[in-house]
Amino acid sequence: MVIHISSKIHPSSEVDEGVRIGQNCIIGPFCSISSNVQLEDEVELLSHVSLAGSTSIGKKTKIWPFASIGHQPQDLKFSGEHSEVIIGTENKIRESVSINPGTSGGGGVTKIGNECLFMLGSHVGHDCNLGNKIVLANNAALAGHVIIGDGVHIGGLSGIHQFVRIGEGAFVGALSMVNKDVIPYGMVYGERARLMGLNLVGLRRTGFKAEMIKDLKTVYSEIFSNSGTLQSRLEIIEDTGNPLVDKLLTFVGGENNRSLLCP
Repeated sequence: MVIHISSKIHPSSEVDEGVRIGQNCIIGPFCSISSNVQLEDEVELLSHVSLAGSTSIGKKTKIWPFASIGHQPQDLKFSGEHSEVIIGTENKIRESVSINPGTSGGGGVTKIGNECLFMLGSHVGHDCNLGNKIVLANNAALAGHVIIGDGVHIGGLSGIHQFVRIGEGAFVGALSMVNKDVIPYGMVYGERARLMGLNLVGLRRTGFKAEMIKDLKTVYSEIFSNSGTLQSRLEIIEDTGNPLVDKLLTFVGGENNRSLLCP
């Protein structure tokens, strides 16, 4: 066990041999930390947090009561193989959040970037790969193998189907069931979610210039027009040198396990 002298651990918490705890961490009452867990500097567990498996928590991440991270994934094919959870820096993981490790069928790692917010009761399934500054509102749930780009917001009580990709800057409205890929900067909602257009509010808040957004809107209209096949429509779109357009075209033309969510 390696625990930096500056860290504080409540006497009611259980910390196994082999745990590594960095500088200025705070472990509140009734937490449970198993042997292969690593906490970077300034991590705070408020109380009743359970960390298991090969789990790494990044610097300045804060975890609220009854969160469960790194326990056996909810996959009947899991047979005890080595798997990991890797969580980046400055994340906020609220009450009763669950985050499962990877499986051999998905690379063995569930990975989360930096500065994300996981609100009460949200769930990240096995083998998910999440970027930075993502928000999962209350009780939103990601099934296994989901990939989410930077800056995505997912509304409360929404469900994301396994193997779905959600592109950077997309917005998923509350109470949505998303069973197909969501384009970057797309806005989707509905009981069986549909693509309702571009997340223009999010684009403006991020600071993208009006001309860049205009180009993106034009390309969006061309991609989802009714003429020809998707491939033929992609082939006639001219290179604008616009990074927003480039990300959209790369996403739409890339390899995927599921079809695109369309208007």
